Amino acid sequence: QVQLVESGGDLVQPGGSLRLSCAASEDIFNIYVMKWYRQAPGKQREWVAQITLGGNTNYADSVKGRFTISRDNAKNTMYLQMNSLKPEDTAVYYCSVSTVRVTYWGQGTQVTVSS
Repeated sequence: QVQLVESGGDLVQPGGSLRLSCAASEDIFNIYVMKWYRQAPGKQREWVAQITLGGNTNYADSVKGRFTISRDNAKNTMYLQMNSLKPEDTAVYYCSVSTVRVTYWGQGTQVTVSS
């Protein structure tokens, strides 16, 4: 069974940077899209960013220009580089990897932006 493990969540000051990683336990074939979501306490899950098979990226307006999604297929890992962090970015961040037939989810990693 494929496992996705997020890492890199931490406490960071406003304006700081953080890089989240999402590592798959094994190769996933025929990936359609890879996504990052986040969920703050008492809030709905929010889509943050995605990268497609062809390498096209897209971002939520709230993070556009500050966050960058990327992947390293050789390492079975994708990343979310987060810059200029704001307190409102505080949330549990989840990665997902989708094929046509199945979507895998990570367990989440906590990001806290506070002075």
